Amino acid sequence: MNKELIKLSRRVLAFGLAGMALLTACNPEPDESDLFTATGETAADYIKRKPELVAFNRILNKVGMDRNLSAYGLYTCFIPTNDAVDAYIQKLYNDGDAKIPHNGLSGTALDNLLENDSLCRDIVFYHLHANEAMTTIDMGSGSGSISTMLRIPMTSDGSTGKIVLNQSATIIQPDSLVTNGVVHVIDSVVPRNTRLLPEELDRISEFSIFAEALRMTGLAEAVSVSSKNKEYTISDSKDTNGDLLYHPEDCKVMFTIFAEPNSVMAKNGIHNINDLIEYANKQYGEAANWYDYVSEKGITVSTGDDYTNRFNALNMFVAYHILYAGMPEDELVYERSSKWQRAQTWNYTNGAMPFDYYETMLPNTILKIWQPEPMLARKSLYINRCVELNTLTDELGTMGSDGIHPLVEGVGLNVKINRTTDKVDNTPWNIQTYNGYIHSIQDMLVYSALVPQKVLHERMRFDSTTFLVEFINNGIRMSTSGEISALNGGGSGARVAFPLDYFDNVVSYNSGNKFRYNVKGAYNAWQADTFQGWGEYDLAIKLPPIPTGIYELRIFYTPMSHGGMMQFYLGENKSVQSMMALDIPLDVRVPIDDPRIGWTNFAEEDDYGIATDAALRNHGYMRGIYSYADHAERGDLNTNKGKIDDQRNMRYTTTGNQSLRKLFTPRKYNQSEEYWFRIKNVISDQQDLKWQFDYIEFVPLDVVNNPSYAEDWF
Repeated sequence: MNKELIKLSRRVLAFGLAGMALLTACNPEPDESDLFTATGETAADYIKRKPELVAFNRILNKVGMDRNLSAYGLYTCFIPTNDAVDAYIQKLYNDGDAKIPHNGLSGTALDNLLENDSLCRDIVFYHLHANEAMTTIDMGSGSGSISTMLRIPMTSDGSTGKIVLNQSATIIQPDSLVTNGVVHVIDSVVPRNTRLLPEELDRISEFSIFAEALRMTGLAEAVSVSSKNKEYTISDSKDTNGDLLYHPEDCKVMFTIFAEPNSVMAKNGIHNINDLIEYANKQYGEAANWYDYVSEKGITVSTGDDYTNRFNALNMFVAYHILYAGMPEDELVYERSSKWQRAQTWNYTNGAMPFDYYETMLPNTILKIWQPEPMLARKSLYINRCVELNTLTDELGTMGSDGIHPLVEGVGLNVKINRTTDKVDNTPWNIQTYNGYIHSIQDMLVYSALVPQKVLHERMRFDSTTFLVEFINNGIRMSTSGEISALNGGGSGARVAFPLDYFDNVVSYNSGNKFRYNVKGAYNAWQADTFQGWGEYDLAIKLPPIPTGIYELRIFYTPMSHGGMMQFYLGENKSVQSMMALDIPLDVRVPIDDPRIGWTNFAEEDDYGIATDAALRNHGYMRGIYSYADHAERGDLNTNKGKIDDQRNMRYTTTGNQSLRKLFTPRKYNQSEEYWFRIKNVISDQQDLKWQFDYIEFVPLDVVNNPSYAEDWF
């Protein structure tokens, strides 16, 4: 960023971060009392003043984002001209590929567009880059991408040198500096892709073999859905302080497909669909030996020519490449980026590596996505990356000594995802479609025996916003409070309210529940957000599938005076009759240092908590994890204070992480079954006490009781 913009934006940025956080009481209108006033104008002022930008200004007003651009935040704005907006409306109305006739437009005038809230929101968010002001100098040569609501590829026009977004919109008036960012005028609206996943795959020659397999298996139909086709209503969308919260009125259905390009297929001897069929038969023909679901259900894996059979080898191969959640490359894990660093919400510490598990379309299977080097500029992403003894350690306070976690090689392991920073040659990458994303990969992805035996034989931590896929598919999981505020017409961005029937895998047993999501912020929570609620609550959540085995189940919670007392149950379906109580009720109001729990600050103990950890476990608890910081003191790899190991540059917070994990008696879980976790309020006369469901852990019993190594603190 150039010096002039730095001068103008320094105080604006400080104010903007506070405003974007929106973690305390949130006003319906932005608080302008501390807004830095300088010679010049805000982004909203600039756009309003320019007659050639009237159309986009009206769209901004429609979604309430004009208020944001007139006050807080720091933005890079790509604003299309009136002619560009008019041309885009014409294109939407006459779009032959539209899944909804005329893309939901009743005519070709701007007023017709303004009748469609969804289209207006899409257009606005496709053109605003939040939390950062980027000039064309900052964009460099125009190679790479910029993140708005989605990743937009940037290129440079060879004849003029001007930057082009998504091969369609050229910056024609660059670098207009305003007090809260920078405005670039563009000659076209950045278009959204109206093609469904199979149609987009068919267009890309590098995916021709995989696309043919998708069609042959019938899975193309399965990934051609884009909506639940239901309008949602909610009886109470208020926050605890009375603020109205954003609540979604529709629910998108999206998918992520990981696809091997033909070049990767060729390296594995696959040159056509028949070769792929032979490969799939070889990899999955004996899957009953490790895929517990089919053996427990008595299913025979087929290597015949009925490829639509869900347990045909080719079908199984393709299905394991498909997630029920649609994500761009920078949302596959909660990775460190300027978006989250500036908002001060990225809370991984002490060398923690972002990861998540996702359910695939191969029945009751999951895969792991892992970013092992989060602090590097070239952040690689792997599917089913596997190291020996992961989540175990031979050193106090670290993930383990050098050499304890060697990489495990084998079919289907350590599959690298092509992304902006390290894609191979001209391989397509991070392809956005109407109902999801396509990511190319650099090796063959297979649910091999090594996946349940090695990759998933570790402490598995599932964030609720990854296995409740509606959070992802509707753009909520990775939204900032400012973006949620914009959806809320400029009102509160602290929480999102949900109708009780919004989630496929959550059931409400009464109408007294209130489902809420705490938008990413300064919370003592995994990945800086949490699913929670209050009221006369009684609900059940379907847990993610895991390989068959004996596991210790754990749930996260933070003791808090406004928490509730709840009884937990586990059932093999969502009917109340199937539920069996787990332990005695948990009273979240009990202070963390109460003798009934036994928490202490391990940083103040000579043995760093070994003795008190044992006492905690005897009471049925564990400390919260060491790989994220609470808001009292944010972790930093470059902070030396209190560290144990100089070489690893670890440290303890002075307060310790004041959260807990509640342990439940180990039991056997079968991959072929489903499990529902019920949370019931046992204090019915107090309706404002909260429950929360941030993350759960499944830990194999032999990991818990390993005789040679301890479970790490991460």
